[in-house]
Formats: sequence, C-alpha cells, structure tokens
Amino acid sequence: MKTFDELFAELSGKAAAGSVGSATVAALETGVHGIGKKLVEEAAEAWMAAEHESKERAAQELSQLLYHAQVMMLACGLSLDDVYAHL
Repeated sequence: MKTFDELFAELSGKAAAGSVGSATVAALETGVHGIGKKLVEEAAEAWMAAEHESKERAAQELSQLLYHAQVMMLACGLSLDDVYAHL
C-alpha cells in the first residue's frame, strides 16, 4: 500500500529513468492524447464499478484512475504542489 505522494514519487522516478518495460514510461510515450483517452476510460470504469459492482471493484478502478491522473500530471510537467494549490 502506498500514498498518493509516494506513488507520484515512484512514477516520477520511473519517468526520469526512462525505465525499460515500465508501463508508466510506455504511457508517457503515448502523449497527452493517449493518456487522456486512458484517463477517460478509467473514469467510466470507476463510475460503472461504483454503480454496479462491489466496493472493492470500485476501489480498484478508482486506484487506476488516480494512477492515470498522475501519469497525466507527469506528461504536463505538473508537480503535486501545482495540483494541491487548487484543492
């Protein structure tokens, strides 16, 4: 288990290292458009899981949504502080 901040640090490290075989690096290579499509897909899946499936499935889908949101942050050069400033 990890926190939102810990996940961002992990993903930032993978992105900076260009880790071969990393799903994060591969996602970043698709650019903002590709990441955006995945972000929308995960949002829909989170919604459907919340509507029609268990709390555990909703949590799983929401975790994927948070992951892809962080990948988008990296693609846009945003830090946690940039986003936290708007919460």
